[in-house]
Amino acid sequence: MVSVQDVSITYRTTFERRPTMKDALLRFGRGQRAVREVHAVRDVSFDVAQGTVLGIVGSNGAGKSTLVRAVAGILPPTAGRIEVRGKVSTLLALGVGFNGNMSGQENVMLGGLAAGYTREEILARYDEIADFADLGDFIEMPMRTYSSGMYSRLAFAVAVHMDPDILLVDEALSAGDAKFKERAAAKMKELVGQSRTMFLVSHALSSIQELCNDSIWLNKGELMMRGAPTDVVKEYTKFVKVERNALTLEDV
Repeated sequence: MVSVQDVSITYRTTFERRPTMKDALLRFGRGQRAVREVHAVRDVSFDVAQGTVLGIVGSNGAGKSTLVRAVAGILPPTAGRIEVRGKVSTLLALGVGFNGNMSGQENVMLGGLAAGYTREEILARYDEIADFADLGDFIEMPMRTYSSGMYSRLAFAVAVHMDPDILLVDEALSAGDAKFKERAAAKMKELVGQSRTMFLVSHALSSIQELCNDSIWLNKGELMMRGAPTDVVKEYTKFVKVERNALTLEDV
């Protein structure tokens, strides 16, 4: 179970402000650093019951990834409270946590140790992970030699075979080929059948509609709507003024 209550996340970023001619002369051509406050998530609340597959949609900059990172415990909320009951496995970005100089085999061990498993427990799962990733001899090669699709396959294989109670997936499947996406979708449905909870962030709205049984729409950090994926996708595409067809549902 996940409970997000009145959560806001604000962070500060600096940028170079372009000086006026007068300021440039006074400062000998040097620019001036300015600080900007970004309200990435604004007073968001929702509960997610066990066994729910929650799709999260929204344009770039809507706060989707920030929110999921907060649920994962990576980003602390500026205000509000997040309660997570269960073991979380994250697939937040392609290959995050992998060492490019190490082999795929070594990175499987690294990922398992990071998830809290012993060497013996990881070795017991290794064959299943390697078979799912289907990298062949590349599993023994340094990951810097991998394509983005190969990264994706191994990262997903590690994440879903660590017996997570809650799986957080943020755009991590976009690099996989059609065969892998089909296998990944089947594995996600298997986890859901075991009453696992899942968060899926994706611009592929067709995947949201196919895999999820609940959905939220974020815009500029605010929760705009929650409901059935088909209803949320319909309102979201209407809001961004794009036609709902096979092309837009693949990547909006």
